[in-house]
Amino acid sequence: MGLKAALSKPFAKLAYRKVQRWANSPLQTQEIVFMKLLAGGAKTIFGRDHGFDKISDYDDFKMAIPIRGYEDLRGYIDKIIAGEKDVLWKGAPIYLCKTSGTTSGTKYIPITKESMPNHIDSARNALLCYIAESGNAGFVNGKMIFLQGSPELDRSGNIPVGRLSGIVANHVPGYLLKNRMPTFETNMMDDWEAKVDAIVDETMSENMTLISGIPSWVQMYFEKLLEKTAKKTIEEIFPNFSLFVHGGVNFEPYRNSFVRTIGKKVDTIETYPSSEGFIAFQDSLQEEGLLLVLNSGIFYEFIPADEYGKENQERVSLAGVEIGVNYAIILNTNAGLWGYAIGDTVRFVSISPYRIVVTGRIEHYISAFGEHVIAEEVDGALQEAARIHKAEIVEFHVAPEVQPESGLPYHEWFIEFSNKPESLNGFARELDQLLQNKNSYYKDLLEGKILQTLKIIEVEQNGFIRYMKSQGKLGGQNKVPRLSNDRKLADELLAFTSGA
Repeated sequence: MGLKAALSKPFAKLAYRKVQRWANSPLQTQEIVFMKLLAGGAKTIFGRDHGFDKISDYDDFKMAIPIRGYEDLRGYIDKIIAGEKDVLWKGAPIYLCKTSGTTSGTKYIPITKESMPNHIDSARNALLCYIAESGNAGFVNGKMIFLQGSPELDRSGNIPVGRLSGIVANHVPGYLLKNRMPTFETNMMDDWEAKVDAIVDETMSENMTLISGIPSWVQMYFEKLLEKTAKKTIEEIFPNFSLFVHGGVNFEPYRNSFVRTIGKKVDTIETYPSSEGFIAFQDSLQEEGLLLVLNSGIFYEFIPADEYGKENQERVSLAGVEIGVNYAIILNTNAGLWGYAIGDTVRFVSISPYRIVVTGRIEHYISAFGEHVIAEEVDGALQEAARIHKAEIVEFHVAPEVQPESGLPYHEWFIEFSNKPESLNGFARELDQLLQNKNSYYKDLLEGKILQTLKIIEVEQNGFIRYMKSQGKLGGQNKVPRLSNDRKLADELLAFTSGA
């Protein structure tokens, strides 16, 4: 065992005990965060506008602070960009995180000196909890790669501006810098395909032990490695590769394909970072779900997803959540976000401690006929169908076909396979039945002859990658929406299908 690995074990145990302390006192921890947030926002423009001096408890807070999206905060963000201080949080942000919005175009999310540790410490704690539970620390001695966007930062006035991955790349702890790959110069490359090629060249002879990134882009990296080295599995190239860290999308539809490509099973850690805050991480390989980060400057609220946007929507703090309910997650942060809906939905699988699974996005669903099919149901049905039919999925997208040339409407599934099922028709029937089992509304529409069973369109090899490239969204933190309630993306995908 190397020196770093040996030293990491006692450090991991210490960090794990700290995590357990706040995880085991969740409501008290959130109350402390709540009061600190009120104090931090009291003397800001936003705080004065919303009467923070009159807020003494959560009920007061709900009365004073409406649920809002980015557009509702844009006026305050514009003041920050113009150079004003004490707008949403005391002082000025140390960064503006640039992210793409579906309705707001480019968004600029503030990161403050108080909120930056949330992004860094939560990622670190995910790895330390893994070491503490598993005892596996060997990856610390090898090379680690984080497939991400460019760390290059622009400026808006006096504030550096960049993507979250780029901002975080500038805060890598010194003791990891020698282990981290690729080089800074390669990471700065804008062309994603050229960048991945350069990463392949830099890493293929290294002792890679930890690889992290959005699964679809990591799969692209793996394929280029195999092509360059003429090897059959990643294990032949990186025999000590033992830990894959992922986030951004549900990994389960990719899992079988990854095992085949790697040539062995490796441990995986799921994380839930966002530009607005690092929300949760997998603290145990033995338990379902991700541990909600409660002590790090975020006060959480939740709205049942089927009530979201209604006039009298229920709005609860952590104390009011229930297991099994699909919630829209709302953030209040020490970066100055207040009653902020990030658009994600989650479901609690445990309240002792509070663990969640990410179920999708508020706007990513199919309900053209009232079925309200959500990402969690689609992911689960596809994963089970793939297991039964020994199929492997590269990527997929689902959309309604409301006006087919003939017959009843249906759900259209665009699927790119790395290993096709023996019978595509049998696979489609199985998939449809599994989705019916998960969504009774969908089942009723089929039985009532409102819909016909789903149809699958095969996407060509690397079709989704070529589609993302055509949209200028290749690589980085970009990902294909799994569901849509309209045909915009589906119609564009038709050019990348087997029958095109």
